Amino acid sequence: MVSREHKRDAALHDKLQILRSITHSHAMNDTSIVLDASNYIKELKHKVEILDEEISTSESSTPRVSVETLEKGFLVKVHSGRSCPGLLVLILATFEELGLNVLEARVSCADSFHLQALGGENEEDEESMDAQMVKRTITNTIKNWSESIG
Repeated sequence: MVSREHKRDAALHDKLQILRSITHSHAMNDTSIVLDASNYIKELKHKVEILDEEISTSESSTPRVSVETLEKGFLVKVHSGRSCPGLLVLILATFEELGLNVLEARVSCADSFHLQALGGENEEDEESMDAQMVKRTITNTIKNWSESIG
């Protein structure tokens, strides 16, 4: 009959071996496996911090654009984590160039930039467009704006 202590030791050994494989440790004794796991966790935390910085930098520096096709037009959303002076005027000019009438819009330009606009296609324009074309054109406008401010 196997004692409880022996079962517990076997279970601990199995868990340490799993930990060893997850952390890619080559250590043979328990203490070294735990030390390698600790170092592995520190590396992962550092990678997460770097990724968080990259995400916050990209969110704040480059506005995100999404365009949805609706029954008679498009829903355009532009978001940036920072203020974007002059961008609203350029985006509205882009709407006009595309032949879209702004039917409804919500805008916030205080500490960040948020635009949600419903653009209806002009009945006079026979040329049809899709959401990708609208997104590409607005993205190009934002790129040009970004390059012009430095």
